[in-house]
Amino acid sequence: MKRFLIALLSFAMLFGVCDVQAQTKKKKTTTKKKAAPVVVEPEVKTVELPYNSNDCIFAIPLQVGVPYGPTTPPDGAGRMQEIKADKAHPNLFEYEHNSVWYKFTAPYNGDLEIKITQDNVWDDYDFLVYKNTGAYFSNNVIQNKQLPVAVNLAAVDSNGLAAEALKAAEQQKNQRPRPSGQQGASATQTAGQKSKPQAEPAYVPPAKPKPTIGMSVDATNKMLTKKQVGTFIKSIPVRMGEEYFIVLDNCSPNGRGHTIEVNVHVEAFEPLVLFYDYKAKKYIDVDLIILEKSSAGERPIVKDQHFRGGRVKFVPGFNYTLYAKHDGYFSIYRDFNSNFFMRDTLMLYRMNRTEKGTVFPITDVYFDEGGSQLLPQSDTTLMNYVAMFRNHPDVTFMVKGYVQSYGVNPKADMLLSLDRAKAVKEFFIKNGIAEKRITTTGMSQNEIKRMASAALDKGEKFSDVKIELIITEM
Repeated sequence: MKRFLIALLSFAMLFGVCDVQAQTKKKKTTTKKKAAPVVVEPEVKTVELPYNSNDCIFAIPLQVGVPYGPTTPPDGAGRMQEIKADKAHPNLFEYEHNSVWYKFTAPYNGDLEIKITQDNVWDDYDFLVYKNTGAYFSNNVIQNKQLPVAVNLAAVDSNGLAAEALKAAEQQKNQRPRPSGQQGASATQTAGQKSKPQAEPAYVPPAKPKPTIGMSVDATNKMLTKKQVGTFIKSIPVRMGEEYFIVLDNCSPNGRGHTIEVNVHVEAFEPLVLFYDYKAKKYIDVDLIILEKSSAGERPIVKDQHFRGGRVKFVPGFNYTLYAKHDGYFSIYRDFNSNFFMRDTLMLYRMNRTEKGTVFPITDVYFDEGGSQLLPQSDTTLMNYVAMFRNHPDVTFMVKGYVQSYGVNPKADMLLSLDRAKAVKEFFIKNGIAEKRITTTGMSQNEIKRMASAALDKGEKFSDVKIELIITEM
């Protein structure tokens, strides 16, 4: 019995040691390794060409200054073969191979520019530009009674592309390192060992910019025919409100898509537009919309939910509306004519936090001389603030009026500053802001005396502020 107990105890100890070793071993083998970083390439979204867009009556509308694409490949000529060259009109498509129609309206007078970026260097894209003449336009195009105002039929230099590809392949081959077996045995290799042949790396062509064709003010060719090789033709003048059609055709079978952008070149200015928080001393990004207004209507020239600052193109003589917003800040509304900013290289907007005590000093508000009647030239500025407060309906605010005074009659000046504040309040009420949201105040007599003293004794200039809007509750 004693021997049996000793044997049993020994077996239990042995099993325990084995179990501990197994656990230790298991812990060593389950050590986690850091995962290698995964590189995610940015996904390029392809625009599906709409059904029947290869027919004129289903032309895709383009927005000037906004790229369209990259697209899926054009496929076929559609239901109608609208364009076909003949003896009298040789500078047209011989027929539509794989076409797509676009249309746009010129937003202002200028020179037409078109940029078409091909997804494939071997594709042979051609294009024609037609001016819409109104009734029976499509029928006239089909019968070749309506001729294009711009022609780019330039052929692809296939021989040149092939020679360039062969040259690049040869350069790549010459730059490859020789396999180690061809360079002699390694110093550590024994006499009886053979070196394993190494597979040559596959040829990777160097990355190049995608080919582009189109129209440009800097081009010299007025037209490119089928017998010519080229990319850009010279711009043509267009007038505001005119509608144009662009028909783009890929002569290459099994081709790929493209990206197209239309612009109207005009002598404009492009100031840097920024939004700044003076309290935090930093620039912020905003949800920004800028509308360009003309007799042809409105069009967005900027529509960006995360605008971090940049240059914006403004055309002389046009009216614009700017709307910017960001959580935690008051929205900004501005209506302006571009002529007021023609010499500015920077348009810096102050972003004010939505908190009690925030002050909006206003300088471009005008009253009759020595009085409190608002003048019409104040309307644009005040309407911008009306729009802002409409977007923040929970905000209450105080209107404070100011005067420029030498202190001859402080009491009268105090009453005048209050009357000016009341006039601005009435403007807000008249334009839809609830009266209960607005209080008014003017300058105190002490403020007026201090201002007069500074102007007379110290020679300081009067402040340009006419009105202040002070946030009282949120």
